[in-house]
Amino acid sequence: MKARDAARTGAVRILIGEFQRQPEKTLTDDQVIAIIKKLIKSERELLASAKQETSDFLAIMESYLPRQAGREEIVAWIDANIDFSTFANRMQAMRPIMAHFGSAVDGNTVKDILQNM
Repeated sequence: MKARDAARTGAVRILIGEFQRQPEKTLTDDQVIAIIKKLIKSERELLASAKQETSDFLAIMESYLPRQAGREEIVAWIDANIDFSTFANRMQAMRPIMAHFGSAVDGNTVKDILQNM
């Protein structure tokens, strides 16, 4: 606020408002990340309906997310740790992959990687 960055101030106010709407007053990291992801998804839907690519709000919210794992990192971990012969199909391997990476990966990215393997 002291920097007079109106876009960042507005985004932080929206985020604080979402936190205050939660029934629990103490939030875990996973809950905070889920709230930020929900706001990002909502903003992307608004941008898609307005036929726009990006916004300041979207960039600010994405900056608050933890570093996302890259495709190469995900593929390397899958190659080293997943034995596809134990699964009926490749998509069943999503559970252990998502459990390992947690919020550091997007489920759609993992799904795309598994479909292309």
